[in-house]
Amino acid sequence: MSLKGLELQIAIPKTYDAGKMVEQHQQNVIQQQYNANEALKKEIERKQLAVVDTEKTDKISDREKKEKHNQHDMSKDKKQQQEKEQQAKHPYKGNIIDFSG
Repeated sequence: MSLKGLELQIAIPKTYDAGKMVEQHQQNVIQQQYNANEALKKEIERKQLAVVDTEKTDKISDREKKEKHNQHDMSKDKKQQQEKEQQAKHPYKGNIIDFSG
């Protein structure tokens, strides 16, 4: 396919403009990738330097002690209640005995 002089007058400026557009698009893509990479680096650095909010060990141990104490009190109360129930059962007290018989 050969181009004539008139066709070259139209084709050359269009290829030049098309080349500029392709180059700008490539630069735009590269810039977007660079910006995304920089944002990712900043996010990683922020996460690495951020202080994680944790409870102090004395607070945790105090809470555990309270929970164990509460469980111990509950089990102690249950034992006392069972003992009272066993003491309340008497062979003939509180039972109705029919003497009329």
